[in-house]
Amino acid sequence: MALVPCQVLRAAILLSYCSILCNYKAIDMPAHQTYGGSWKFLTFIDLVIQAVFFGICVLTDLSSLLTRGNDSQEQERQLRKLISLRDWMMAVLAFPVGVFVVTMFWSIYIYDRELVYPKLLDNFIPAWLNHGMVSKVM
Repeated sequence: MALVPCQVLRAAILLSYCSILCNYKAIDMPAHQTYGGSWKFLTFIDLVIQAVFFGICVLTDLSSLLTRGNDSQEQERQLRKLISLRDWMMAVLAFPVGVFVVTMFWSIYIYDRELVYPKLLDNFIPAWLNHGMVSKVM
């Protein structure tokens, strides 16, 4: 039961998403105290979707490693359900929302930065965290 590099990569991506989410939630920003909190930002929603997606990927990888060699029909059926959930989430949520967020953010940012990321936010959100929240999903 050796780990394949793509499985290790998925686990690393999941951990990086979780670290970005924890760093983002630790920032004391005025927008977090208003209606909707962080959930009103599409970049944050996309980051959560990506973290859940990669969590399902890691769970699928672990399940396939643990059920390898078993002849149980029930375990195979459960694994197929998990794989179909992973594929559905990628096709319906993770990829379309991720591409939309990155494309729209950087297009509007190039046009007029103040519309999507005012200079005032530089005091609250470090540049690496902003880049990680917006560009990492691609």
